[in-house]
Amino acid sequence: MGEVRIKRAIERVPGGMMVVPLLVGAVIATLFPGTPKVFGSFTGALFTGALPILAVFYVCMGASIDFRATPYIVKKGGTLLVVKVGIAMILGVVFGRLIGEAPVTGGLFAGLSTLAIVAAMNDTNGGLYMALMGQYGRPRDVGAYTIMCLESGPFLTMVTLGVAGLSAFPWQTMVGSILPLLVGMILGNLDREMRDFLGRAVPVMIPFFAFALGTGLDLTKIWQAGLLGLGLGVAVVVITGIPLFLADRLTGGTGVAGVAASSTAGNAAAVPAIIAAANPAYADAAAPATVLVAATVVVTAILTPLATAWTARRFGEPEAQRAEEPAAPEAPPLAGRA
Repeated sequence: MGEVRIKRAIERVPGGMMVVPLLVGAVIATLFPGTPKVFGSFTGALFTGALPILAVFYVCMGASIDFRATPYIVKKGGTLLVVKVGIAMILGVVFGRLIGEAPVTGGLFAGLSTLAIVAAMNDTNGGLYMALMGQYGRPRDVGAYTIMCLESGPFLTMVTLGVAGLSAFPWQTMVGSILPLLVGMILGNLDREMRDFLGRAVPVMIPFFAFALGTGLDLTKIWQAGLLGLGLGVAVVVITGIPLFLADRLTGGTGVAGVAASSTAGNAAAVPAIIAAANPAYADAAAPATVLVAATVVVTAILTPLATAWTARRFGEPEAQRAEEPAAPEAPPLAGRA
């Protein structure tokens, strides 16, 4: 009996380890909504355990972030981080004034919310960024994601929504949202063996929390995310890509690294559910926002490499010049790879 290449098939889908399990969970929840109650026990827990799995996920991902970074990496990664999050904050303020916490309920933009926009804009797909930098950028630019990893998780989204003047979060909730990541960072930097041990678990947990998130979605409503999800994905690449390109150029780069950061991480699809769990004001927006952000992950996974390749041809350095760059310090190989 021949081997079935399930993993390879899933990985052919952009953001596949996040998107495919999420859709499988949504299909089961739509066609067989009573499954968790029928089987209960561990099977039922798989349908409802997204938040505990995510808590462990952020501890393990934090362990892969190295405190020791060169000044160049701090400057490059810090600049891209500030620009990306800053754009999300500006949009959060604008759309917070226009539509508030609740999603749009009718028309072409049904399901769109401030939460969906901020979650999609905030978090860069780290695996995609590092792969693109390895091909088109300077070797040391790969290490910039060491700093950009701080985008991951719900903390900066909570900050952004607070800046936008929407429903605030208690300080305990704010600290709790970033505490697992900080604990992981401390463990990983105190003990390299712990970093290696915990870091290996990051990709393993992605399909499990994605499945649990998917079981909270109703596929009968997902069709609404079609053009809207496509539009949001294009908006992420254009609205974040242009300022990131300019910021990269202003800090001595070619602009390629900025464009390569204009994507949405797969784990960003988990943020709306976490936000809603922390503040019920976002409960109505969470499900459609999850669908929109998941669609954005796929769209940006296709468009960002195309935009980066064009930027490299137009503004990048010759291959020989890039090859002379010193090797980058070790960057987190797993964080944000979803």
